Amino acid sequence: MQHATGYCLGGTLLAIGASAMARDGDQRLASLTLLAAQTDFSEPGELGLFINESQVSMLEALMDETGYLTAEQMSGAFKMLRPYDMVWSRLVNEYLLGERKPMNDLMAWNADGTHMPAKMHSQYLRRLYLNNDFSAGLYPVGGRPTSLGDLTLPIFCVGTTTDHVAPWRSVFKLHLFSPAEITFVLTNGGHNAGIVSEPGHPRRHYQLRTRATGENYMGPDEWQASAPRQEGSWWTAWFEWLRARSSKMVAAPRMGNARKGLRPVCDAPGAYVRQPGGSEQDAVPTKNPSLGTCTDTPLPADAGSQSVTEPGARCQ
Repeated sequence: MQHATGYCLGGTLLAIGASAMARDGDQRLASLTLLAAQTDFSEPGELGLFINESQVSMLEALMDETGYLTAEQMSGAFKMLRPYDMVWSRLVNEYLLGERKPMNDLMAWNADGTHMPAKMHSQYLRRLYLNNDFSAGLYPVGGRPTSLGDLTLPIFCVGTTTDHVAPWRSVFKLHLFSPAEITFVLTNGGHNAGIVSEPGHPRRHYQLRTRATGENYMGPDEWQASAPRQEGSWWTAWFEWLRARSSKMVAAPRMGNARKGLRPVCDAPGAYVRQPGGSEQDAVPTKNPSLGTCTDTPLPADAGSQSVTEPGARCQ
């Protein structure tokens, strides 16, 4: 059995998938961890200001031309949720004053945008945000509806106090729809910094309380008033929660399968992270003899779909 974790939209998709598995009697999952992930969209927060029938129809028309919503279009909507922090103050400081903030790891990670496939994004906006089908038991998987009421495996659910994408009270609504044991954590920070909050990070604290299976519902305000505050990162509490529901530690499996010619190409996270943003050329990892590391080499214009990766090339 496996522990499954999903963040934001990934958490929503994981909850849908886990509900379908529970419906079908598939018991491969030992637990769910949902990070800043909504399962009910009746109160989606400020993002709901940009989502109505006309806006969704317009986006669908745009995506029909390309097959996806660009990362730039997606990030624009999130920036408008916090225009002072994400737009105007940055324009004043960087453009007018010439004071550009140095890049840090979280900013670099957050800048790695993702295109949204048209069909997926359309269904996400229309069936979840507009119609709220999932919590109503109307979202189909494999031609049959799924229900959060089928989820009975332990759930670790995290919300953040200043989340402008998935407000924590909206995330908390999972308690209304699933009878499962839910360990809910409310941590300070926003949608990104509250989740990527490793031990040792200064000024971090969180609240944690578990609702046992079958226990009566407690509203978010009452929960916040009663859940004890703990200093530090919630990651340590999550680790202990997972360890209590896991078997003994074992050695990690070896990557790849050399006997079948499937050798690891490069160390995680891969060479794609060094590909310049906005480049229309694909990059593939190759061995740089002078540096002994994987570097990005653009595919030749006539390469088509053929791979030019050096067989067995690895990061050294």
